Amino acid sequence: MKTTHTLLAAALAALAPSIALASCGASFCAVNTNWTAESALTEASDAFDLRYEYMNQDQPMSGSDKVSVGQVPSHHDEVSTQNRNVVLSYGHNFGNGFGLTVSAAAVQREHFHIHNHHGAKIGDSWKFTALNDARIIGRYQLTGVADPLKPASAGITFGVKLPTGKYDESNAQGARAERSMQPGSGTMDLIAGSYYHQKLTALDASWFAQAQYQHAINTRENFRPGAQLGVDVGVRKGLAGGLGIQGQLNYVHKSADSGSEAEPASSGGRFLYASPGLSYALSKSTQLYAFYQVPLHRHVTGVQLTANRALVIGLSARL
Repeated sequence: MKTTHTLLAAALAALAPSIALASCGASFCAVNTNWTAESALTEASDAFDLRYEYMNQDQPMSGSDKVSVGQVPSHHDEVSTQNRNVVLSYGHNFGNGFGLTVSAAAVQREHFHIHNHHGAKIGDSWKFTALNDARIIGRYQLTGVADPLKPASAGITFGVKLPTGKYDESNAQGARAERSMQPGSGTMDLIAGSYYHQKLTALDASWFAQAQYQHAINTRENFRPGAQLGVDVGVRKGLAGGLGIQGQLNYVHKSADSGSEAEPASSGGRFLYASPGLSYALSKSTQLYAFYQVPLHRHVTGVQLTANRALVIGLSARL
């Protein structure tokens, strides 16, 4: 992983909350760290971002209701999935309105569920650390407002998620983990979106809005992840001494997975999160940040594991 100085504002320069939601709870946090700094990503020649996220998905839900483990009869009673992710990104602007961001993550995942087999309850668990699918995202700035008091920029994003992550992780007994829990989907996905960012110079503040749609274009070994839409709106306000406060609303809508290795009856849903945070400028171009995310609304298909909270800590630099 490169210089610690550099790695975190671009994990979402690809515009998106990279989030996978399914019955087992394999997931990334929906916080958007693309616009956490005083300067926008689109203004930097190079941007680096390194972030750590933790989510313990131990709250089963059915529809919009919290349920206990096993309350809704099922072949598997999902208990918990702990996700520890390290996301590394690098972004570069070419000076002609175009930019490019490459990002990938290492995931550590621990999952436990109870297998109901002819009246017996058998505990199954998995624990693995692996790389997930890499993303290459281009962007093009459509418009810019040069008002020194309210400079703004808007643009589009376009790219792919590559099938670089493993999708055949197994436990010590040789049982392969469900596809929704694997670090990679095995598919190539197209990604498209748009963004708007504006500074309010007189207030030492800024705000952004960003949207992204992701759709798999193929099936791999009888599995195809559901299409996903993410929408983020956030504000940042500078304080004295290099401190800044942040606030975001993050919305995710995911369709059900498909294929014989998928669980369409227990995948997909709608999620709205609130994500307050803080940042601290180590220098003019480098900052630390942290977000604490909580769900405002969750509606899942079937029974799925969700997290009651998530934590993101990162370091970013723009040069």
